[in-house]
Amino acid sequence: MKRLLFMIAPLAILMLAFRPITTSTVTGKINDEKGNPVAGATIQVKGTAQATTSLPDGTFSISTPQSKAVLVITAVGYKATQVTINGQSVINVTLKIAESKLEEVVVIGYGAAKVKQLTNAGVYRSGAPNATQGYYDKRYPGDLETEFNTEGYDNISENRFLKVTDNPLSTFSIDVDAASYSNVRRYINQGELPPAGAVRIEEMINYFHYEYPQPDNGQPFSINTEISDAPWNKEHKLVLIGLQGKKIPVGNLPASNLVFLVDVSGSMQGELRLPLVKASMKMLVDQLREQDKVALVVYAGAAGLVLPPTSGYEKTKIKDAIDKLEAGGSTVGGAGIKLAYKTAKEYFVKDGNNRVILCTDGDFNVGESSDDAMERMIEEERKSGVFLTVLGYGMGNYKDNKMQKLADKGNGNHAYIDGISEAKKVLVNEFGGTLFTIAKDVKLQIEFNPAKVAGYRLIGYENRMLAKEDFNNDKKDAGELGSGHTVTALYEVIPAGVKSSFLDKVDPLKYQKNVTPLSKSSHNDEIMTVKFRYKAPDGDVSQLIEQTVLDKQMPVARMSDNFRFAAAVAEFGMLLRNSEFKSNASFENVAAMAKKAKGNDEEGYRAEFIRLVENVSALAKGGIKKQPIDEGTVKLSPLYRN
Repeated sequence: MKRLLFMIAPLAILMLAFRPITTSTVTGKINDEKGNPVAGATIQVKGTAQATTSLPDGTFSISTPQSKAVLVITAVGYKATQVTINGQSVINVTLKIAESKLEEVVVIGYGAAKVKQLTNAGVYRSGAPNATQGYYDKRYPGDLETEFNTEGYDNISENRFLKVTDNPLSTFSIDVDAASYSNVRRYINQGELPPAGAVRIEEMINYFHYEYPQPDNGQPFSINTEISDAPWNKEHKLVLIGLQGKKIPVGNLPASNLVFLVDVSGSMQGELRLPLVKASMKMLVDQLREQDKVALVVYAGAAGLVLPPTSGYEKTKIKDAIDKLEAGGSTVGGAGIKLAYKTAKEYFVKDGNNRVILCTDGDFNVGESSDDAMERMIEEERKSGVFLTVLGYGMGNYKDNKMQKLADKGNGNHAYIDGISEAKKVLVNEFGGTLFTIAKDVKLQIEFNPAKVAGYRLIGYENRMLAKEDFNNDKKDAGELGSGHTVTALYEVIPAGVKSSFLDKVDPLKYQKNVTPLSKSSHNDEIMTVKFRYKAPDGDVSQLIEQTVLDKQMPVARMSDNFRFAAAVAEFGMLLRNSEFKSNASFENVAAMAKKAKGNDEEGYRAEFIRLVENVSALAKGGIKKQPIDEGTVKLSPLYRN
């Protein structure tokens, strides 16, 4: 009998070891305390990369590996909640509003002077890239160190009103980046006001998708315009210019040659840094086809190729290489960028999508790390036809200013990933727009009719302004437009005959002849002419499109959802920046207008914006906690308070 038991025991152990791992599906609904559905909430299986987001009606569905798994539910403006499944197949969760006080941010140099104590922090140790072991580093528990907030943001000098008689032309490059909105959202969700330099209004507007018609004239994009009263200043007009990029089905997209360039330095320690990078990359890998190839380059104390170009068919192999990455060491960003471009050029796909995808906090501190050196290197590398996508991660040391420059100079785009749901938006929902360029060096030049317009200002795009001569100069770099992307720009216009303190007076010129304004009969129905220039992704010569805008306007209430929602986001941005041009703007007006213009919000992004505005409004009314200002610090603009 004993002999029989000894023979059966190993067989039983073997059978248990190879038994199939069962998974179960959990469904449910996320509501707030008032019973309203919460759209866009992130539901993640704790300790894994398995995650999903709630639909506009608050419902969700997620597969879990075990019956006792724990779900972590997070949403902007709400307290994080954990729920143990305990074999349940249906779980409904009520989220409570996060009660936090907004704080005014103070910066020293580029970053905020906020200091926090970290427990379980340790000494960073660098490793060498190795395809088998990866980068490994551990922190020593029990140590204590001080972490300074050194986030970097460039100063923004807000566009002012210009007289049409003195400046009839306005020229700028498009901007499809949306990093500012998700970064601002992160600050507000932490109960802090964003630094003024973090609020780029054009990126906040362009975070959202707008329902513009697809192009039907053989051009890569359609051009759309609307005009009405400015919601925050009834004496002014607001003009919307919207571009809709041609959407190419994923199956028809050209083959991709992608190089993941991952920062695995010590500054990438923490759940919202390298672990989030790894989860993001796995999402992108799931979108790849057999004809697509991806390589993996990492950098810390050194740079190395840990995965040569591999077919998108071998998803397990790619994900295994990603899983082995660990953080530790200093940051030689320049060496990593050089190696990534070298790899992309060696496996260049003619007429394909050749792109480096940089995942970092931008905290380069070894080698070519200065802005000037980085910019010159990227400008040289872009001549190869390899585009650049910059994905920003982390907080406390995030270098937004450096990330912006890299993306601008590298014929690329910039997104800030503050959570798994944002990774899904950028790399899954907007896969084509993020990674596939349909037009490059896209520029706009607007000529205003002085018979209709006394003055104007472009809302946002401060770091995209061009000289009027740059419009026809094909050597001048400008922004790129991706498949299916929308780009929206807003001009605030002072009509002719309206007196405004926003228009600064200049003494009459002595040697110039007086310019006679157009008579009321000359192009009387046109308020402006819009010109566009763009190049094909592999082209060197631009093409010109021209379109006039007629002075036909309707009340704001009758305007499209596109117009009203974009105007609401612009007004919110002006309030956050405490803009001198905010006039009668208020959080209440922003929320009311956005609610009426929510439209078909399938993914819940507009509903999330409305909740964000309401939360900021409530927090602002409750008062703002101010940080003490040390000598030599620069105080950022406070939130506008009614």
